[in-house]
Amino acid sequence: MEVYGYARVSSTDQNEDRQMIALRQKNIAERNIYIDKLSGKDFNRPSYKKLIRKLKKGDLLYILSIDRLGRNYEEIQNQWRVITKEIGVDVCVIDMPLLDTRQGKDLMGTFIADLVLQILSFVAQNERENIRKRQLQGIAAAKANGVRFGRPEKELPEDFALLMKQWEKKKITLPEVLKQCKMSESTFYRRLREYRIKAK
Repeated sequence: MEVYGYARVSSTDQNEDRQMIALRQKNIAERNIYIDKLSGKDFNRPSYKKLIRKLKKGDLLYILSIDRLGRNYEEIQNQWRVITKEIGVDVCVIDMPLLDTRQGKDLMGTFIADLVLQILSFVAQNERENIRKRQLQGIAAAKANGVRFGRPEKELPEDFALLMKQWEKKKITLPEVLKQCKMSESTFYRRLREYRIKAK
């Protein structure tokens, strides 16, 4: 029997230390700990795929929490089924002792573990949706208060009005205007529209 650990953080700027400390406390060999720094929205994760290929019947897999498998209700359920039923690996969710397939191998134990898994999977997905909703609400509120997102817009050249008039009178060509303004054609036309609206 081999013992494995899996850790995942949602992006490269998040720290996996908390998960790694919990896994190391289980005396898992470093070579058997797999880490992904990717979103949990799907299962296209390199380390996770390597881990699944390594697992064999009778092995034990530790994860810190159920949402490390992902935050999509159906996918968590599916991966749990693949690992425990199809491959035949025991899973221990460290922060939820009820989700330890080594315990209660009888019908009641399996029923309780499956029930807890379904509830936690639902809670994880629901939380993800709530976070997304709060982010959208925060962005909408910030925009309403005049906060601009993305790269700051470049200032118009001081002689933009003059360049615009010369271009309109065909004294200079569009490529010349774009070169002097250091803008693409689409940006120039957009800034021109904005400028005309403000000038009204």
